[in-house]
Amino acid sequence: MNQEELIGRAIEARSKAYAPYSNFKVGAAVVAENGEVFIGCNVESASYGLTVCAERVAIWKAVSEGATRFTEIAVVADTEELTPPCGVCRQIIWEFCGDIPVTLANLKGRSETIQMRELLPRAFDTKFLK
Repeated sequence: MNQEELIGRAIEARSKAYAPYSNFKVGAAVVAENGEVFIGCNVESASYGLTVCAERVAIWKAVSEGATRFTEIAVVADTEELTPPCGVCRQIIWEFCGDIPVTLANLKGRSETIQMRELLPRAFDTKFLK
């Protein structure tokens, strides 16, 4: 899948976001090692702490379908400045995907791809649990 198609899938996911409180809609698309794409959108709750980000929804959907290895992820928001994943999502991306390329994009056609290690330097993972 090329980057434009991946961004398109994240935009598709964003259109399904449930964000009645913040109106901050985000979509994500993660590619499994076998090429299958899983999408997710943010889902808000009136109890804000229960809100779930698009990146986690996409990854958890993939894992629930049996995917365990991933090659890249795209995240789309309608912002001028490209919006990176929050801290919690950075941890989840690292834990489930490792040092994959992360494409940030907006609805104006801007995008940038960076490695996960740049978003989460000195990441905590299972090597510390031994």
